[in-house]
Amino acid sequence: MDKMLKITNGQAVPRASIPRVDFAEFSAALTEFVANDGFVVQMFAYQEAEKTLVLAVLRNTELYVISTEVRESFPSLTAKASEKFHLFEREIAEQYGVRPEGHPWLKMVRYHANATGADDVFGNDYSVDIPGNYEYFRVDGEAIHEVGVGPVHAGIIEPGHFRFQCAGEEVLHLEIQLGYQHRGVEQMLPSMPMKRMPIICEAIAGDTAIGHNLCLCQAIEALAGMQVLPGASITRCIALELERLANHIGDLGALSGDVAFNPPASYFGRIRGEFLNLLQVLCGNRFGKGLVRPGGVAHIMGQEQRQLLRDKLEEITPEIEHVCDLLFTAHTVVARFEHTGTVTKEMATDLGLVGYAGRACGLAYDARIAFPTECYQDLPANANKVTDGDVNSRAWVRREEVMHSLGLINLLLAKHEALEEEEQAVQARQVNLAADAFVVTVNEGWRGELSHAVLTDSEGKVDRYKIKDPSFHNWTGLAMSLRNQGISDFPLCNKSYNLSYCGFDL
Repeated sequence: MDKMLKITNGQAVPRASIPRVDFAEFSAALTEFVANDGFVVQMFAYQEAEKTLVLAVLRNTELYVISTEVRESFPSLTAKASEKFHLFEREIAEQYGVRPEGHPWLKMVRYHANATGADDVFGNDYSVDIPGNYEYFRVDGEAIHEVGVGPVHAGIIEPGHFRFQCAGEEVLHLEIQLGYQHRGVEQMLPSMPMKRMPIICEAIAGDTAIGHNLCLCQAIEALAGMQVLPGASITRCIALELERLANHIGDLGALSGDVAFNPPASYFGRIRGEFLNLLQVLCGNRFGKGLVRPGGVAHIMGQEQRQLLRDKLEEITPEIEHVCDLLFTAHTVVARFEHTGTVTKEMATDLGLVGYAGRACGLAYDARIAFPTECYQDLPANANKVTDGDVNSRAWVRREEVMHSLGLINLLLAKHEALEEEEQAVQARQVNLAADAFVVTVNEGWRGELSHAVLTDSEGKVDRYKIKDPSFHNWTGLAMSLRNQGISDFPLCNKSYNLSYCGFDL
């Protein structure tokens, strides 16, 4: 850590202050860091003065940043140090044509020509290539058969391909291929007028509109030296918790449906709508779009909105408790949830799982506690009691987080009501960003750790914008959950994670 710069969440620092070391030092520093229970928040490439640089943001109890220059190739950290680097290195190879030599599983992430015009390290012809057009991993043997699912699915969902290697019903290996709807969000953002950027970030993953947009707005505020009033900060936290509640409740209902227990599926589906309606109370949109903006919020929460939230929470909290009891006391449900799709704590650590998927394996990390933003530093932490790494644990963690979020919102409403200053809605306006600066923002979205990183150039314009959705870490966790499971368990395991295709594909 001696070679790294310690930073704080949402702190703008000069680019010149980021340590730039040779690759051997970079590799040694990152190898030592992850060997001592460190994790990777961001690792990405960018161009500077015709050089290709790689920047890494790491975390333990603090955040650190370090960078290095790379050329046509570099020794893979995945092969040397940890699986935590594997997707980051594949992404760097795809985006900048820089090959991580010795990478054990080098393949495309999103299928697009790299930004620098360097030779494609995968040997693809982009005029004819499509996602999934490569040699999948194969298990050999007379009794082995292969099952392909997707990318087009029976439901109205986003595209993704799942390739199962099976012996009878048992899954020996699952390979997940995404990238079918790559939209180029990271390439788009630096060219956008600032007033358009929140609209783009709200659409990175539609079920995480608040979380991703909050990361963007905090980055702009840090780079522009903008202050957020306490009332607006409280409203942002309430919105983030409502987004968490709507999605956790919806997924508990979907898990109920996957084990054919229809009463809680119906109840949870209706209750999810109640939380979406509360987001509409806050800002006029059921997914929270249009609420969070650089400098605060675009809609004021007044006494009427506070009372509507209070009344609805008081009404539906006992309903949620009763439906949860109905779900988790049914022996048929417990029999399907327990010991299904298990990921050990050791494997979760190796893969760097985040959010409820990590907490269900015993990784206690929650960005709201570790790197609090807004007013989370004044709010109580949650604790998870069931951490066996299976579907049951992922469902239990959701249940616990639902009850915790209900309590947080009531605390936040009381804090908001006690404020004395008059809150003001912010209007879209052009602001000047710090030149030659870097900022990284981290928030606990409902799926887990969200992070946005921004580099500005000498004129204060966005030079590089990097986005990481928690799904980027956790898709591999889903693949590991299917090892030695029956293939019929896939829908249940899949829904216990409920990962984002578009949050990954960007």
